Amino acid sequence: MIKIAIVGTGGIAHWHAKSYQNIDDVKIVAACDINANVLKKFCDQYNIEEKYTSFEELITNCEVDAISNATPDPYHKEIALKTLKHNKHIFSEKPLAENYSDAFEMYNATKNKKLINMVNFSYRNSSGYQELAKIVQSGKIGSVKHVEASYLQGWLTCKYWGDWRQQDQWLWRLSTKHGSKGTLGDIGVHIFDFASYPIGKIKSINSRLKTFIDKGDKIGEYVLDANDTFISLVEFENGALGTISSTRFATGLKNRLDLKIFCDKGAVRISFDDPITEGSYFEMTTDTEKKTIELTDTLKWDKISTKPTPNNFERFITSILTGKNDQPDFKRGSEIQKILDSCSESSTKNSWIDI
Repeated sequence: MIKIAIVGTGGIAHWHAKSYQNIDDVKIVAACDINANVLKKFCDQYNIEEKYTSFEELITNCEVDAISNATPDPYHKEIALKTLKHNKHIFSEKPLAENYSDAFEMYNATKNKKLINMVNFSYRNSSGYQELAKIVQSGKIGSVKHVEASYLQGWLTCKYWGDWRQQDQWLWRLSTKHGSKGTLGDIGVHIFDFASYPIGKIKSINSRLKTFIDKGDKIGEYVLDANDTFISLVEFENGALGTISSTRFATGLKNRLDLKIFCDKGAVRISFDDPITEGSYFEMTTDTEKKTIELTDTLKWDKISTKPTPNNFERFITSILTGKNDQPDFKRGSEIQKILDSCSESSTKNSWIDI
């Protein structure tokens, strides 16, 4: 039986709890939150016996195999380092840290320790995406030449997730003083992992971040200064070029990820809002020899359905049981954080940045 403790019992923690309760031979034995009322409700809902308002008390006194870190971004580093120091496995929400220096320190702390470490890049849960990545990495469709990737949300233009002007759960995402890194840190972290995992490392980047001041500069205690949108030009180590972008002003879209990878012997593409219900297929073409006769002729794209893939929580538990650290790990998390830091630097300097 793998014993799990969940640290942080806010919104994302419910996903952690439900996911672990669906895995055999896993038990959530404890939870921790500085807010005792929120903690109690969470523990009552998921029948968790041990409650802690101090992580130090939990990690010192609780018999646990692994920590699932669902705290806000500024606490990821502290929780992870203490967890590793006490020789416990660690599963962390994204982004891994607030900056590359902290993320690299967290990754370094995993070295020379036989402890499983993973970061929750949740769109890896798409089975279509997993198979797409294998095909690109295999070289089956040739050398990657061009990439287009985007993560588009529209919640600043409508109320499908609630009224952002009145709800703290959205307002904090617009304020750097409340710990937000804006669109770049919130969903940019996903799209950079999503775009680069099938291809390889990004060599250099040129980014532009923008905050739209016409939505207002302050609501209550929230200064609305975090970036709302960004566009990046990238060059991969293999020579391919690409565009990677994200925004919260994608009017008419809810939560759309798009990825197109063009190679010299074929191409693949995938698009979905939800990685589980919509991400169970991708499209591929190897129609490179067709001779067109009419302008209306089109090249053939095949829809390839895929079997369900283990989600990140399941991968984490399997890694503990087998002793083999699955992806995405802390090394990967630190690599993505370096890209995010480079985006900010590039936007400030208005220049290309080598990564």
